[in-house]
Amino acid sequence: MTEPHATLVKFGYPGSTIAEFRHWIVLLRPQQVTLASLVLVNRGEEASLSALPAEAFTEMHEAVQAIEAGLRHFRSFDRINYLALMMVDPHVHFHVLPRYAADQPFEGVTFKDAGWPGVPDLKQANPCPETVMNSLRLALMDAFGKAR
Repeated sequence: MTEPHATLVKFGYPGSTIAEFRHWIVLLRPQQVTLASLVLVNRGEEASLSALPAEAFTEMHEAVQAIEAGLRHFRSFDRINYLALMMVDPHVHFHVLPRYAADQPFEGVTFKDAGWPGVPDLKQANPCPETVMNSLRLALMDAFGKAR
C-alpha cells in the first residue's frame, strides 16, 4: 500500500491497527460506542461496495471470521452489528460493534451499550482514556492472534 487514504488516517491507521489482510484492515475505533468497537476498512480508493474487486469480497469473509473469532476470544458479546454508513468517510468501511446486554468493565472503565437492545447509538461513545485505549488495542491484538 502506498499512502493510506483519508478514511484509514481518520480511524488512526497505522497506530490503531488490530489485524491486516491484503484488501482489508481492522482498526480499533477511536470512539468506543461499545467495548471493542472496531472499523473494517478496505485498503482501496473505492467509495461504493459495487466498485470493490471480487477478491475483496472473498477476503472480506476471512476478515469477518477473524473479527468474530477475535472478539469472542476477547469477550463474549450478545450480538454484533456491521454498519456501512460511508456518509462522512467516503472509502468503503464498516463500523463493527459488538453488542452487550450488560455493562462491560475493562481496565477500570465501565462501557455501556447505550442503544441496547435497539439500534446502536453512535453519538454515545464511552469515555476512554488513551491508556485504556492502548490496553484495549493490545488485548484485542492478543485475542485475534490466539483466535487464528
